[in-house]
Amino acid sequence: MEFKAIAQQTAEEILAYSQDISGWKVVKSSLIYFWILFPFEKKITVSKKTSKLFRGNLYRIEGIIPVSTAKLSNFLYQPENRIKWDKLLKAYNVLHKIDSDTFICHTITNSFAMGSISPRDFIDVIYFKHYEGNFDIICARSVDFPGYPPTSHYVRGYNYPSGYVCSPLKEETCTVQIVANTSWDGGYAASVGC
Repeated sequence: MEFKAIAQQTAEEILAYSQDISGWKVVKSSLIYFWILFPFEKKITVSKKTSKLFRGNLYRIEGIIPVSTAKLSNFLYQPENRIKWDKLLKAYNVLHKIDSDTFICHTITNSFAMGSISPRDFIDVIYFKHYEGNFDIICARSVDFPGYPPTSHYVRGYNYPSGYVCSPLKEETCTVQIVANTSWDGGYAASVGC
């Protein structure tokens, strides 16, 4: 399957997850003060349900950020911003630009849990889609890309369909849903940067 087609299919899957209201169980709800991206204090809700794609869970994180949908989407989507807000990442490099809304990237995560979890690398197709009603989806899915096979330096991770849904509440406020899949093998599917 062509990369653009994979990206478009992934956006549709994220849209479906976003609109799905059945079977989600709230696992955490917190009042958090964010000062890095856009200063605000809001409630963040984390819900999960069993994935139908693999043995593991689908997670949905929801919150409100007091900025416009366009500003937030642009910040989350632009490759040069990702390393600034996602502290799980050691490196984030664009390997191939397909068009203005789609590219292939290579990410490397830091090790964590005092080194007990090794650094991982991912090759993902990243896609931005603007929908009628002024909402946006930024999504990712792992792909095989010629010239970038797994190496002995990192554990090759696999991202199932994951992404961000940014939709407006009022003029300067945006709701964000982060959809992430995690599998039983410890593969982490999406960095949660909001």
